[in-house]
Amino acid sequence: MTLMLASVADAEEAALAARGGADIVDFKDPSRGAIGAVTTDVAAAGVGAVGGMAQTSATLGDPPYEETSLIALARALRGAGVEMLKLAVDKAALERLGAPLAALAREGALIGMLFADEGPDFELIPALKALGFSGAMLDTRRKGAGRLLTVLDIAQIAAFCGRCRASGLTAGLAGSLEPPDIPRLLLAAPDVLGFRGALCVGRERSGRLAPAAVALVRDLIPRERRDADAAPNIDWRLIGRGLAGAEEPEGDLDRIFVRDFVIETEIGAYDFERGRKQRVAFDVETWVGRAEPRDMRAIFSYDVILDAIRIVGNQGHHEFVEGLAEAVAAIVLRHDRARAVRIVARKLDVIDGAVGVEIVRRRAAVGEVSAPVSQRANR
Repeated sequence: MTLMLASVADAEEAALAARGGADIVDFKDPSRGAIGAVTTDVAAAGVGAVGGMAQTSATLGDPPYEETSLIALARALRGAGVEMLKLAVDKAALERLGAPLAALAREGALIGMLFADEGPDFELIPALKALGFSGAMLDTRRKGAGRLLTVLDIAQIAAFCGRCRASGLTAGLAGSLEPPDIPRLLLAAPDVLGFRGALCVGRERSGRLAPAAVALVRDLIPRERRDADAAPNIDWRLIGRGLAGAEEPEGDLDRIFVRDFVIETEIGAYDFERGRKQRVAFDVETWVGRAEPRDMRAIFSYDVILDAIRIVGNQGHHEFVEGLAEAVAAIVLRHDRARAVRIVARKLDVIDGAVGVEIVRRRAAVGEVSAPVSQRANR
């Protein structure tokens, strides 16, 4: 499950964010930089306003850091009741401040922030774990110069989350995120998504939090699912026949599609196919529950499909095109509104034409992918 982090400037915003459903209320001063620190008094008042409705975190200010003042601020914020502390890290900072940071990590949760727009070094993730950090987070330093998804592609972001999971750290994502980014970033399975500007009046991070904006972001991040939230009972056999040109399935379903999207990836079971990339073209159709398209709550974006393909294409060598298609289907079906997906994956560099596979997968139950519906083609 992904948690929603809302960055707030004071107690009034903290209360609004907590009442609006934020899982983590994060104290920062947007007027003092990307991760400007609030005063201890502001943090203490904010923790009181949250009143246990959410977890709390706070930033320790923008780098560079001086050891004595860093430790003093960290301990003062913890004394004010803040549960998690965040600071920017790079190789030089970890080498210079390793011992005091390890001490702070033993005293409470510590999150290392990597600036996505400054060439983040993912090799630091194991080092953070070794020092006792609880998690790592991608953010952008130059606010207004680009969102997280404009400075790193979805495959790099997914790799970051995967590295964090492999090291036993939580993975957080932030960086001028907007509502349309949310379903795309959820494909990378982060533990936390962090917001400031998207929650404010006029989308200005220096503005005040707007309840409607908080509600929109909250609704776009799925909470823990209950049995009543399971996919509706639909006769999926009709979808299988519909793919062959028969009548459409019953129920209110829309079909979102991507056609002729070509990537280069390592694919093939033969030795000569290893270590080189081949072109694979995708046609993907996803059936989603119908909703009135008033805002992002009702939209299943084709970017979800494109990003799923990009993520899988970047995951190293794939023996079979069937496995490539299965992996894409599994990612697409993570989306709450995705009911079923049809994927045609075609290898373009084998013959003068194409060879490939067609599969259909459905959401059989919450988080599950069903057995095949359609027949597979040759590899």
